[in-house]
Amino acid sequence: MTRAIRQPKKGVVSAESAPPIQLPAAMTGKASGAKAATGDKPVFAYIASLPEPQRGIAERIDSLAVKSLPGLQRAVKWGMAYYGVEGGWCFSSGAFIGHLKLMFIRGTELKPEPPVTPIGMGKSTRGVELASVEEIDEGRLGAWMQQAARMPFAGGKKR
Repeated sequence: MTRAIRQPKKGVVSAESAPPIQLPAAMTGKASGAKAATGDKPVFAYIASLPEPQRGIAERIDSLAVKSLPGLQRAVKWGMAYYGVEGGWCFSSGAFIGHLKLMFIRGTELKPEPPVTPIGMGKSTRGVELASVEEIDEGRLGAWMQQAARMPFAGGKKR
């Protein structure tokens, strides 16, 4: 099932003048319905399935992760791309209508702390919402990725 929304033309404020685009039903506010799987291939398939501008943003985030995380590991979990290193997961990237969320699992421990507190992703998760490739601050995001790689989340509850 898909839902038509209007995508604004460049430089035009009104979304009414743009032709409708079709988003998968999973993109109407929630993370995608991509199935859980470990490895590069499922993440690349997830990214390829996204509409623009989310696809372009996700491709840049993935490329930055390759540069920033030694021994990068990828997976699709809960309908989002997850990135980690040996020892655990560091952050996730999930597409929603109009933006992509980049969420750091232990975000409250990052300096400076990312500004967005997501709903339903854990008390310490923080991140950013990116609506265009131009909003990507590679220096800041890369620094957060490197910090996150030094303290990956292995899962489970603290004892």
